[in-house]
Amino acid sequence: MTAAGLGPRAIGRAIGRPASTVSRELARNTGRSGAYRAVSAQHTAEERAKRPKAAKLAADPVLRQVVQDRLDRKWSPRQIARRLVLEFPDQPEMRVSHETIYQALYVQGRGALRRELTQALRTGRALRMPRRQAQTRRERTPGGIKDMVNISERPAEAADRAVPGHWEGDLILGKDNKSAIGTLVERSTRFVMLLHLPHGRDAATVATAMTEIIHTLPPLLAKSLTWDQGKEMAQHQQITLATGIDIYFCDPHAPWQRGTNENTNGLLRQYFPKGTDLTQHTPADLARVATELNGRPRETLGWHTPTEALEALLSGQQTMRVATTT
Repeated sequence: MTAAGLGPRAIGRAIGRPASTVSRELARNTGRSGAYRAVSAQHTAEERAKRPKAAKLAADPVLRQVVQDRLDRKWSPRQIARRLVLEFPDQPEMRVSHETIYQALYVQGRGALRRELTQALRTGRALRMPRRQAQTRRERTPGGIKDMVNISERPAEAADRAVPGHWEGDLILGKDNKSAIGTLVERSTRFVMLLHLPHGRDAATVATAMTEIIHTLPPLLAKSLTWDQGKEMAQHQQITLATGIDIYFCDPHAPWQRGTNENTNGLLRQYFPKGTDLTQHTPADLARVATELNGRPRETLGWHTPTEALEALLSGQQTMRVATTT
């Protein structure tokens, strides 16, 4: 058909295939003479399909080591794949898809990566499984918080991720709900800070820890905080008086109103598994985890890290587009 002068659209209509498929076939198998030969194209396709093929990570020790190092740091395969494009823009050999990384971890015969690295993945599974429904979130007792301001009264600026300084927060609980760690995440940069609560999670303890950590922030980053209706925030007015930060409360059973924090808490469970005693972690432990999490690239930040986004913000170099979705 090409010899007859037909283009991709006409050929596609004749053989019942999309024009894009025909175009790719012609681009891949047209010889230097400019002619397409069906016999040679078929031979080339058969050669490409031969198995076994050498797994890319198995054949490239440098790329494999980079991937292994980042899995050790609990980066996801997708974060690794996208970040490689940013860090090695002129080295196509330093590219690998997230699916290739998963295959190297899970697929028998393609295991170029250490099997135990599966424990560094967010799921921690040794086998890939279909998505399952999220577990029911722990319930909080609504009400009982005096003079709380509902999220419906939060100004539009706080909902706009282009404006920095608005935080979401919550507690993650340990074994039998007897220990806790406070989590704070800044909405525009996804920067995380953790509250050390070794002596309990009563309102006074949380207020003290919250006040101390907010005082470490520049005014640009201390505008508002959104929390759920947990009794640990009963002293929210004292926090506001001490720090100047406005505090808003979500509706009952509406975790999506703090979606960034919910996602962050899921990531933190890699470090603080459910059913463990969280009092065993020191302030240094929390600082290390926060630093590691803030060093992970995020799709919503154009595969930059929260630390990089925060540094750009504080230096006045607004060079990164911050997404408006969680």
